[in-house]
Amino acid sequence: MNEITLIRPDDWHVHFRDGPVLADVVPASAARFGRVVVMPNLVPPVTTAAAAQAYRRRILSTVPGHPSFNPLMTLYLTESTRPAEVRKAARCGADFDCPVIGFKFYPAGATTHSDQGVNDIARCYAALEAMQEEGLALLIHGEVVLEEVDIFDRERIFVERVLAPLVERFPALKVVLEHVTTADGVDFVRRARKGVAATITAHHLLLNRNALFEGGLRPHHYCLPVLKRERHRLALVEAASSGSERFFLGTDSAPHPKHAKESACGCAGIYTAHAGIELYAEVFEGAGALDHLEAFASRNGPDFYGLPVNEESMVLHKKAWSVPRTMPIGEEDLIPFRAGSEVAWQVAPR
Repeated sequence: MNEITLIRPDDWHVHFRDGPVLADVVPASAARFGRVVVMPNLVPPVTTAAAAQAYRRRILSTVPGHPSFNPLMTLYLTESTRPAEVRKAARCGADFDCPVIGFKFYPAGATTHSDQGVNDIARCYAALEAMQEEGLALLIHGEVVLEEVDIFDRERIFVERVLAPLVERFPALKVVLEHVTTADGVDFVRRARKGVAATITAHHLLLNRNALFEGGLRPHHYCLPVLKRERHRLALVEAASSGSERFFLGTDSAPHPKHAKESACGCAGIYTAHAGIELYAEVFEGAGALDHLEAFASRNGPDFYGLPVNEESMVLHKKAWSVPRTMPIGEEDLIPFRAGSEVAWQVAPR
C-alpha cells in the first residue's frame, strides 16, 4: 500500500512550551492534527481557566492559516486545586471560548516542570470528585517517584499502588494513562472498567531502551517515562495496532533546545511533531495493520472524550523524506527525532 486516506487525526498529548518558541513548534502540529491536547506544565504552570484561555490565544496566534486547528486545554492538578476551579474549568468552553477537557496529574518530580505536582493524591480527592461530576478527564503521568523504586519499574508500581485504587475509588471518572510504556500498563488498561484509556507515543513504539546507548550515550532519545525493554515495546505495538478502542494517539512531542539536551543534566523529552502522524504509519505498516491506523489516530480519542471525528481528511504517501539535522526553537536549535535520517511516509499537501 503506497497511499492511505485518513480522517484527519488528533494528538491527545503534546507540549508546546510558551513564548517565542510557539511559532516554531505549533505549525507542525497544526499541519497534521485537527485537535491537540496541550499540556499545562509551563513556568508557572497553567492552573486556572483564565490562564488556559490566555495560553490558548497565544497558541492560536501562531497559526492563523489553520482555522480548523483546535487546541484543547488542560489544567495542572495541584494539592491546592479546589472544586470551584474544576467547575470553572468545566464551563470554560462556554464562558471563555476555551475548551478544557481535563486536569493533568504529575507526581511531583516525575518529569519536566513537575515540581509543583502532587505528592499525595488523597489531598486531591475533593477536586477529583468534582471532575467526576463535571465529566472532566484526569490525564496521568503514571510513575511513582521513590528512591527505592528502579526508574524502569516506576510505571508498574504506579499502576499497582496509585492508579488501580484511584480508578476504583472514582468509578465514573474518565482516566487516561498518558504515554503508557509497559506491558503492565497495557494489561491494566485492557482489563479496567469503562472510562479508562491510554495514549501511546511514536517514540515508545519505535525504540527500546537500547536506543539510549547505541555507540554511546544518546541524550536525544532520553524521555520520561524512559524507554523500556523490547518486550514492552512489542506490547505497545500490539495494543496500538490491535484496533482496541482504549488506545489512541498522543505524541508527547516535547521540544528542548539542543544545549538543554546535551548537558550534564539533560532534559527529558523527544520532539516528534515534525513527523507526528508519519512515524505512526511506519509502525502500523511494520505491524501489518495499516487498516487500523485510522481508528487509533482519528476515531478512538474522539469516541473516548465524546467528541465528533474531524470532518477533514488527510492523505499519506509512502515516500521517504529526510529530516533536517536541526530545527529552530526561538533563537536556538533543537534536534528532532530522526535528525539526518529518513521517515518513510509523508503527508500530501492539502
